[in-house]
Amino acid sequence: MMTLFAVSLAAAMIASGGVNQSRIDDVKSGKLTEARASWWGFDPEDSTSSIQSAINSGAKRVIIENMGQPWIVTPLVAASDQELVFEQGAVLQAKKGEFKGTNDSLLSVVNKRSVTITGNGATWRMHRDDYAKPPYKKAEWRHTLQIKSSSNVKVSGLTMAESGGDGIYLGVATRGVTNKNVHIQDVVLEKHYRQGISVITAEDLLIENTIMRTTAGTAPMAGIDFEPNHFSERLVNCVLRNCVVENNQGVGYAFYLPNMTAQSEPISIRLENCVARGSNRLPLVFTNGEGEGQGPLTGTVEFNACNFSGGNSPAVTLNRKPAKGAKLRFVNCQLKPGEGEPNTPAILFSSSAGNQEDVGGVHFENCVIDDPQRRPVMGFHDGAGGLRLIDVTGSLETRAGDTTSHLEITPDWLDKLHRGNTFKRFPKYETANTQFIPLQPTEADQKFPQRPFSQRKWGTYILFADRGINVTLTLKHMQVGRYSGQPIVVNAVTPSGKQLNLGAVPFQAAASLSFIAPETGLYRIPIQSGPNKFQLDSTNCPTVISGEAARVWFISSVGDLYFYVPAGTKEFGVKVFGEGMEGVGAAILNADGTKLWEQPTITMPEQYVGAPESEQGEIWTLRISRPATGAMEDYYVELQGIPPFLATNSSSLLRPTQ
Repeated sequence: MMTLFAVSLAAAMIASGGVNQSRIDDVKSGKLTEARASWWGFDPEDSTSSIQSAINSGAKRVIIENMGQPWIVTPLVAASDQELVFEQGAVLQAKKGEFKGTNDSLLSVVNKRSVTITGNGATWRMHRDDYAKPPYKKAEWRHTLQIKSSSNVKVSGLTMAESGGDGIYLGVATRGVTNKNVHIQDVVLEKHYRQGISVITAEDLLIENTIMRTTAGTAPMAGIDFEPNHFSERLVNCVLRNCVVENNQGVGYAFYLPNMTAQSEPISIRLENCVARGSNRLPLVFTNGEGEGQGPLTGTVEFNACNFSGGNSPAVTLNRKPAKGAKLRFVNCQLKPGEGEPNTPAILFSSSAGNQEDVGGVHFENCVIDDPQRRPVMGFHDGAGGLRLIDVTGSLETRAGDTTSHLEITPDWLDKLHRGNTFKRFPKYETANTQFIPLQPTEADQKFPQRPFSQRKWGTYILFADRGINVTLTLKHMQVGRYSGQPIVVNAVTPSGKQLNLGAVPFQAAASLSFIAPETGLYRIPIQSGPNKFQLDSTNCPTVISGEAARVWFISSVGDLYFYVPAGTKEFGVKVFGEGMEGVGAAILNADGTKLWEQPTITMPEQYVGAPESEQGEIWTLRISRPATGAMEDYYVELQGIPPFLATNSSSLLRPTQ
């Protein structure tokens, strides 16, 4: 509360402009190391220059006083080696009609070190609803506080409200430079447009006694969301302690990690005494992934003495969580599902169409499920088809009214959760120690035109080249929807494991790339196109699409795909997956061109199991068509028990030498 003297002094300063040049000079000379923003004046219409000048003054400590009315500002930029102190009751407020830039934030800490922001009950406020309509360009990055590639940052005692993005955003300004040693304490984040807090990259992060609530506007709308954008980003030694998420339109605690891979630094995250309550859409969702062909990320995530309740049930949702990836532990936690469907389990595992790895890698210890509706304790929705729920261990206590029961989680019990699994499982066909050569002899200057099959996000081409040949290939990089894109940097991995840089394919363009083969054998060319798609148009070497590391992900492409069934194969499988409401038509033709299997519309996984009809190796065909009903976009193909190579030109196929 301001004293009468302080209010009178503030009013006098407002009337006079309040510039105290002698104090400013003392700061510049180094005589004073503590400054007050009001020395540079206070303008009730726009005080940006006053606060920014105080920040830029070199003072080790800058005090932003309670002037009895808000400090109205446009975007501010923090300085290194400085503490900003907001007096109790002080208000930092975004200027109406400003912040037109899509990345304009109230305060930015970018490539800085040793920044302390102390709130003492002060408030930062923006105008969330304004940014969602003209003349503003739609965006989700107008944060109250953005911290990028910075170290030793401490934020405490503030209420941050109504940004056009996140309350606090921990991101990247310089590739490879994470945020390090960030401490957020006693902060309230409310009514933000996208998230309360987004953690893109951080090491030695501590968030404690912080409330994240009433996020609404644009997805994901979480209380807090851990969501790296690139495998090089880090989530190392991140701790949340005594935090609350409540009444967010999205998930309370969201972990969305499909962009992290086995190449990423192992994650280490711990939540202690954290609470999800109220009307969050779901209390906790952990979404992993299989590493886009690189293998899943590793590490550990632990939830200790947490309470996850409310929402639309389940209490815990674990999506695309491969058993052999990062491990999750729930210790001394209380789980209370919301009032959703009575058949929805308290703990739900799921896989999706593109997944190949069995799901699991979770331990429960001394956890209690409080559920008066007596719903299933655990469930597994296998959208991939044919996967198992494994390596889920521990025990759970369930309470329904006065009834308490104890459950020991065993492999047999887990198997019973997925009774509808009728797909045949095949051992993985290992290619690492197998030598492959072209199925048909090649000639000098031979061309291998390709059918226009587009792949989505990531994939790998494999080509066979003789030493000394000038290898050429043409690639296209195309847009999906309205996603933006960057050039695809293309490298080839030689048979001996060396990398060759081939150049780049611009966004929404084609490029011809070439290299002189330094050795004879298989060259692997991995492609990463972000959310967009890519396509091989032509090569002068036998080239196939690899399914070694993951199912092949196609988009909106039809025609014939060829695969090789080696001599001696007893049985093999072909699985085709639509994705959700997006379907695909598929048929299998044997070496004679006879159609053996056809599914006019595939949305959920379908599997063909067959055997060659001769003792010789055979070329079979997978014919892809538009679905008989519904839309077509993303779909997946997996070859089982045979070399996982698809070709759009049968002359490009490879065969094992043995």
